[in-house]
Amino acid sequence: MPWSGRAAALGSILPDLSLYLMAGVALVVMKIPAERVFGELYFSRTWQTVFAIDNSFVIWGLILLVALWLRSLPVIALACAGLLHIATDFPLHNDDARRHFWPLSEWVFQSPLSYWDSDHHAAIVAPFGLLAVLISAAVLWRRWPNWRARMGVLAACITELWVVRQWLLFF
Repeated sequence: MPWSGRAAALGSILPDLSLYLMAGVALVVMKIPAERVFGELYFSRTWQTVFAIDNSFVIWGLILLVALWLRSLPVIALACAGLLHIATDFPLHNDDARRHFWPLSEWVFQSPLSYWDSDHHAAIVAPFGLLAVLISAAVLWRRWPNWRARMGVLAACITELWVVRQWLLFF
């Protein structure tokens, strides 16, 4: 995979990386119950500030502008993937929405739709997200003949199927 492809893959997960790291440490290392992690810590000012930073259109837009100025294709790919991630998150979060315009604004858009919360139509929204993942995976599978890359695509699909199953069963 070329550097720009790797950078795009990284950019696609960076907006949520802090959540995975903080929740993982809290759940696995600190042994904090999931109810406290996702019912209290997740909504704490500290965690929400971290999420505001890594989900900010302003910050990701600045990264893209600098990358364009420097003509750095990998950083352009990283920034575009990050922006695409938060652009698809924006209309799909309700009470767990982010401050997407931080540091310019504290405003939060609480969408009537959610990709994971069944109280906000996840049973309708989640299958569309899963379909997008499967179509993207098919494209990547054809583009990347390397077996390691294909195993990564397969692992991502299996992970996504498991995650969607969890959302729909438990939330």
